[in-house]
Amino acid sequence: MALRSCWRLAGVVPRLLWNNTVQFEACVPRGQGSVSSSVSTRPGYKKLLFRTFSSTPASTVVSYEQLKELLVGRKAVVIDVREPWELREYGFIPGSINVPLAQVNTALQLGPEDFKEKYGGELPHQTDNVVFTCLAGIRSKTALNMAITLGYKDVQYYSGGWQDWVKHEQHNQ
Repeated sequence: MALRSCWRLAGVVPRLLWNNTVQFEACVPRGQGSVSSSVSTRPGYKKLLFRTFSSTPASTVVSYEQLKELLVGRKAVVIDVREPWELREYGFIPGSINVPLAQVNTALQLGPEDFKEKYGGELPHQTDNVVFTCLAGIRSKTALNMAITLGYKDVQYYSGGWQDWVKHEQHNQ
């Protein structure tokens, strides 16, 4: 019986890795396995409930409207992680600081004076609201994960990136 449960579990793992919203369950003999959520099923067995999680909850995503509001109210430090040539060629979000993705990890560990000298903006504190942006939202999500590992608490990313920003700005003119 335990072997059959293991095979059932093994068949779900690839789906779990592919889709982080999969939920599944397995029955194992009592005392075996350690999962925080379990329910008794039949005598001598318990049903383990597995739930997946993502390192970036949905609340970390910022929309165009939210970003605009944060910028107007000066309620966030916005860091554009594109390369400087991309900003020159395509443009940038007014009020953002350019810190290329390859430099984010070291930049966020600099002293305030060194950060300001190198990047032209204020180094965000670990408790500040920081929003990362890039061209299309991929690099900014990577930067968000770096900031989290460095202890930043209130970090978000603009999933639409520069492409979404331009689309909305042109529409609003």
